[in-house]
Amino acid sequence: MPLPLRLTLVTLGVSDLPKATAFYEQLGLVKSSQSNDGVSFFDVGGVALALFGREALAEDAGVEAEGEGFRAQSLAWNLASPGDVDKAVVRMVAAGGNLVKAAEKTFWGGYAGYVSDPDGHLWELAHNPFWTDAEGQTRLPA
Repeated sequence: MPLPLRLTLVTLGVSDLPKATAFYEQLGLVKSSQSNDGVSFFDVGGVALALFGREALAEDAGVEAEGEGFRAQSLAWNLASPGDVDKAVVRMVAAGGNLVKAAEKTFWGGYAGYVSDPDGHLWELAHNPFWTDAEGQTRLPA
């Protein structure tokens, strides 16, 4: 039987660890006691978010650290309502994020916008009425 794939940790390579850590703390995340001078860990609902120096992360993976621009990925924060999306956008921008795309109704029947963190990591803030329960948890149909 194959091992089940589970997303357990998302690591973001950052240019300034204290600044990135402060951004996520301003969003209400609490740094884990497992954090140290080289990495910050946060519990984000059963998945861990790690912030690690960009150069150190590239070295750990054995790849080049150069490169900017679109990374062909985004993180998503699904919320319980369009109003919650608007509040989350304001909160992320107030914490130091950059508004990339204002929240609006989507072609698929939801409501979403994009904010990047101080290192340019793209976050989609969305309300998906087909996937999101009353608490904002994602529940994919079977």
